[in-house]
Amino acid sequence: MNKFYQILLVYLVFQLPAAAQQLSLFTQYRQNIGVINPAGLTSDFMVFDQNTSFGGSVRRQWVGFDNPPTTQLIQGSYVFDGDGVSLLSGGYLINDQTGPTGFTGLYGRFATIFSDDIYDHGIAVGFNVGMVQYRVDITDIEFLERNDILTADDQTKFFPDVGFGAFAYKRFSGGFLDDTQLYGGVSIPQLIGLDLEFRDSDGEFFTRRVQHFYGIVGFIKYLGDDQFLEPSVWARYTFNTEVNIDFNLRYKMARNFWLGAGGSTAGAAHAEAGILVGELPGSDNTFTIGYGFDYFFSSFGPEAGTSHEFNISYSF
Repeated sequence: MNKFYQILLVYLVFQLPAAAQQLSLFTQYRQNIGVINPAGLTSDFMVFDQNTSFGGSVRRQWVGFDNPPTTQLIQGSYVFDGDGVSLLSGGYLINDQTGPTGFTGLYGRFATIFSDDIYDHGIAVGFNVGMVQYRVDITDIEFLERNDILTADDQTKFFPDVGFGAFAYKRFSGGFLDDTQLYGGVSIPQLIGLDLEFRDSDGEFFTRRVQHFYGIVGFIKYLGDDQFLEPSVWARYTFNTEVNIDFNLRYKMARNFWLGAGGSTAGAAHAEAGILVGELPGSDNTFTIGYGFDYFFSSFGPEAGTSHEFNISYSF
């Protein structure tokens, strides 16, 4: 029996509440800002003034384990430029599986942007709303004894979900901050804390989801010739834990190529790279392909393996 199933079996036998992975900890979190913050604006909008974007991500964590956490994501967003008040709309479909447990969620997100020039500055306030399916595949769990609890049926629950976020940004010209764009936001992407009880004729167990509080801040320094430098910070907190902070630095080169690197207070190091195809024939559309990599240097790092993430997006 592998370690995943051994740990899960302890929770089932003693009927203790288990805290499962919620949102994936994306390496390329700026490319998935709409999932992290319902009011967040995409990099394509802020850098290239493109108000429509579609994309997808695939992330695989703890490579080396059997059935490690895997996440698939499809998303889209659209910014409507209004008179003093603009609107942001979009949505995403996310699927996450860790061994025998997983969830699938479908969300819509909506935000109001207060600005007289949304391509220069603005303050956005938004929310997401969706429905999530939580599941436990009992048939994938290997029990020590045939008559252990919950050996009969797979378990499934459906619950609604909502989230809230705020986001602000400003492009500067002149002075010390010339050709610099600052941005930042706070969010609770899964506002409803849930205590899920799964029960059948043989027993019961619980899984608990708690609220996570996110904060992102960064700036983009434009260097000319389509180059820019973007340092950013992603802070995460939930009750009864320490604040976890990711630091990242991304450099966009003139030839439509970028590199990034960073680390976190949890003992992780990450790197990213990508290519950007801009100004396709007859249009200003942009197609982007990115790759992210994580490695843990904490005491449990070698056992946790590495993480790999692929991201594509199309904007216009």
